[in-house]
Amino acid sequence: MTKIIRWEPAREVMTLREAMDHLFDDAFTRPLSLRDGWSAPSVDMYQTDEEVVVKASIPGFKAEDVQINVTGDILTFRGEIKREDEKKDKAWHIREQRWDSFERALALPTEVVTDKAKAEFENGILTITLPKAEEVKPKTITVKAK
Repeated sequence: MTKIIRWEPAREVMTLREAMDHLFDDAFTRPLSLRDGWSAPSVDMYQTDEEVVVKASIPGFKAEDVQINVTGDILTFRGEIKREDEKKDKAWHIREQRWDSFERALALPTEVVTDKAKAEFENGILTITLPKAEEVKPKTITVKAK
């Protein structure tokens, strides 16, 4: 048997408390947005037995626009695209190209050897490969029968 529920428009109106909850949820759960709608790059990080790999999506940047630093257990990478000189004789109708900078810092999950780190940039994807320190690599112990 189906119940019929009376429609009450006031029930569908969002309360002030619900509106504030949505505002705070959005403010603290969305990625950090920088100027002009550009947000910090999306990152994937994984590790194997031998290395830690970080991949970041930074379309529109070139390899020479990006700097990478490792300090302790923090990996920081930043980039900047400089705006072309303003031409006073132009009347802009739409200007959506990004001329901005970003910085992203990540805590590394384990100790790495920074001297042997590699970074590659291809099709807007920055791949940073950091070899693990010998003391944190898994060791295999052979069990001998007596």
